[in-house]
Amino acid sequence: MIGCLIIHGFTGTPKEVYDIQSHFEKNSWLVYTPELPGHDGTRESLKDAKYKTWVYKARVALEELMKRCDEVYVVGFSMGGVIAGYLAAQYPITKLVLISSAVFYLNPKQIAEDLKGWVLEGFRGELDQNDVYHFYREKIKRTPVAATLEFAKLVKKLRFALEDITVPTLIVQGDKDGLVPVRSAEYIYEKIRSEDKQIFFFENAKHYIWYGDQKEAFLTKLNHFLKGPENDKNPGRRSRLSHDENSTTETIHI
Repeated sequence: MIGCLIIHGFTGTPKEVYDIQSHFEKNSWLVYTPELPGHDGTRESLKDAKYKTWVYKARVALEELMKRCDEVYVVGFSMGGVIAGYLAAQYPITKLVLISSAVFYLNPKQIAEDLKGWVLEGFRGELDQNDVYHFYREKIKRTPVAATLEFAKLVKKLRFALEDITVPTLIVQGDKDGLVPVRSAEYIYEKIRSEDKQIFFFENAKHYIWYGDQKEAFLTKLNHFLKGPENDKNPGRRSRLSHDENSTTETIHI
């Protein structure tokens, strides 16, 4: 049996990656997305959470899957990508997927661009209809400063593990991600030692790539990487997905 561990992001819940989980469950895999301590969606719970407990919860979940499954894939989103990379360096997992992984965080240029758009929407009276704006507004409101410091500690402590990753790895990033800059994905790609590594950019996609109109392409990309044969390796592969209203094209740079 194939097992798949999905690790959600900072201030998030398993619900934020539900689309990914349900997609993988269609393969009859044993898929598990643990709720990291303090991440029940409330500010109060997150206030006293420590980064070590987040790592411990993910570690225990991985060990349980490895007991029950012949192969285990690990998928990490945002902060969960940092934890996933750390676990991949410690355990003999089969494949690793890192989505919008926060080795670096905050993209000032993109944030400024988003804020400009929100201001214009505010003037036009359209901001109340912007789901992305409300989503980020709620996340900020329920994030204590203490938890943000724990997140920073986690990144600082675990980032070193990238150099010990040797398993096949797919790195996925949105070009318009305001929370995690593109250089984060590039840094991961350069640091990991896997001979089978791919980096894939979705043009115009933000932090939650699957919340946009490229959802199906995103899920298909993940599925193809995880279900592809081991001998179908394409080391050093860099890809970019361009999307407009009429077509979807992919340009490959080796």
